[in-house]
Parts: sequence; C-alpha cells; structure tokens
Amino acid sequence: MDLFNQTIDYEQNLLPKDGIVNYYGKLMTLQQANNYYDYLLKNIEWKNDEAIIFGKRIITKRKVAWYGEKQFEYTYSNTTKHALPWTLELLELKEIIEKKTNETFNSCLLNLYHDGSEGMAWHSDAEKDLKKNGAIGSLSFGAERKFAFKHKETKQNISLILENGSLLVMKGEVQTNWLHRLPPTKKVKKPRINLTFRTIVS
Repeated sequence: MDLFNQTIDYEQNLLPKDGIVNYYGKLMTLQQANNYYDYLLKNIEWKNDEAIIFGKRIITKRKVAWYGEKQFEYTYSNTTKHALPWTLELLELKEIIEKKTNETFNSCLLNLYHDGSEGMAWHSDAEKDLKKNGAIGSLSFGAERKFAFKHKETKQNISLILENGSLLVMKGEVQTNWLHRLPPTKKVKKPRINLTFRTIVS
C-alpha cells in the first residue's frame, strides 16, 4: 500500500476545461491526520453557520469557523464573519499546503459536518472578498466524502472521494465556470472536518 499516494499525478487537471482542479491525495500519515482531526474537533471555535435566504435567517447544523492573519471580513449568504487569529496548528497546516502547492494563503474557512446527512448545495466561491481566480486549498480530515463539480453551461459532472488527510486545490477560472458541492449521504455516520485555505483581498 502506498501511504502517500505517490502514484497520484497531482499535476493532472481533473476538469476538462474552464478551470484547474488538482488532487494531491494524502499529505500525511493516518496518525498525523487523526491527530489534527482530534485537535480541530476540540479546539476550534465552532459555531453553527447562518445564512439569509429570501429574507429568512437559516441556522445550519453544519458548524463553521473563520481564521486569518488579520481580522478579515468575509461575506457570503448575506452574512459577514470576522476572522479569528491563527492557531499554531492552523499555521502548520497552512505551511504544509503552501510548500506543496507553491501558493500562498492568508485565511481559512473551516467546516464541520457531523455526519453524512450534512452537506453543501451547489455553489461557487466567487465572493468579492476573495482574490479573483485565486487558489483555494481544501484539506480534509475524518470521514471520507464524495465531492462533485458541475459545469455551469454544459452541466457536465465530475466527482471524486476526498480522503482523510488529503488536499484538493481549485484555481484559475473554476469558480467562474463550475459549481461544486458536498452531497449528503446516509452511508457516512462519522464527522468530517474541511479546511479551505483562501486569499482575501482587502
């Protein structure tokens, strides 16, 4: 068994056109991934996410947290978050993926899905606070989950399984041309933590 997915070609673009998605596979051992998962579960300042949809305030079961190098504001779903200061562990993870990808990030949106019943609907990360066509590094811990892309015009679907301790990077015109989602599933009974490292332009 190849522990670090050395057979994965992370330079391969998973999308046929209109954006770049690279899957790096697992970046660490199972023990390291589980240690980070335990730390994040217990020490991150998790809060239920909020959204205002058609004027109605919705509280999600899914929990989120927002961290960054400054008190960045980040607005999505008509709500605004203020970044908390980095923890040492988040900085460690940021350094790991920056070295792997040659990208830089100044903030991180974390999501906690308690089980497979919690997911994310089709959307794109194209908020005005984000660097246009900038890279988003998505680091996964805990339960393995399916992640899907859908082209906005052709409706072509592409999906993959995100593993514990793995990294997915979206960049280029992905957010302009593609939607992505985390579909709910009855098969997954355990939590998943997802860290999306981003660049805020202030």
